[in-house]
Amino acid sequence: MRRSVTAVLGGLALLALAACGEPGSAGGGGAATSAAGSTGTSAAAACDPVAGDQIVVLEDDKHLQTVDNVIPAVNADASQPAMIAALDAVSAALDTDKLIDLNKQVDVERNTSNQAAKAFYDSAGIEVGDTSGSGKVVVGAANFSESATLAELYALALTDAGYDVEVRTIGNRETYEPALESGELTVVPEYVGTLTEFLNVKVNGPDATAQDPQASSDLASTTDNLTALGKEVGLVFGKPSDAADQNAYAVTTAFAQEHDVSTLSELADACGELTLGGPVECPDRPFCQPGLEKTYGLKFSEFVSLDAGGPLTKQALTAGDIALGMVFSSDAALATD
Repeated sequence: MRRSVTAVLGGLALLALAACGEPGSAGGGGAATSAAGSTGTSAAAACDPVAGDQIVVLEDDKHLQTVDNVIPAVNADASQPAMIAALDAVSAALDTDKLIDLNKQVDVERNTSNQAAKAFYDSAGIEVGDTSGSGKVVVGAANFSESATLAELYALALTDAGYDVEVRTIGNRETYEPALESGELTVVPEYVGTLTEFLNVKVNGPDATAQDPQASSDLASTTDNLTALGKEVGLVFGKPSDAADQNAYAVTTAFAQEHDVSTLSELADACGELTLGGPVECPDRPFCQPGLEKTYGLKFSEFVSLDAGGPLTKQALTAGDIALGMVFSSDAALATD
């Protein structure tokens, strides 16, 4: 199970699919309602796929996707200032490029999450100023490698803060979020937009996401909404990091160079039609094909049903079977060295 929520307009069942994966990025709600952005002129020629070994994400310059920055979620009763300070130190050290590199170390280079976290923690020079913490802390991890690595980073910082720390892998959000509320877990690495809509459904009912979405492309607003929802279920949060794991759209670097594109708006201007690949629900989800069409004016000659940012989509891109594919913004395949 990977990370993303596929539809901000889904109910709890869709959130369990997590954009076709678990946990992180939310797609959809925010800018999908904006007017069609780029002119995507019909005079532009269709752009065929271009095979290549490396893929690159095109900037979502009109903010179609919901924010999904990494954020520590903490059981409110167990929270202490030293704990939050330690978790915030980790958040301050992370950005998306560093998260990509951490994922590469685990998913490509086959280091353990513990090894990758320790190497980064030491090299980044993370310093924990408040060492007054005491007692046992259980850091939960979802069942995919990025979450496990983030949990190990939290554990290192919390240990330096004075806590006795255990890291425990405990499945998907439907399993670990109640454990976090109950205090079985003390802290879990989470994703701002996805958790916001998960709690929105939990607190306000199955239609809440469709009727009144609380996650958007605005990080500050979404974090404020998450904080308010967290109070309803006994959770508090550290600071969101600059590292984000959200739905993104990629082409090969060869394609980007051939058509001189780095943003989705530039892609719409350059290409009359494209082939799009992604999860089976993409043609029906506002963060995916309909959002790309409405927000950017992109046109698609064909949709190829693959997976959610997984190996099938990346292989189809590099093989030249599709021009544009949905990936995750922190995927190890996006590492540049």
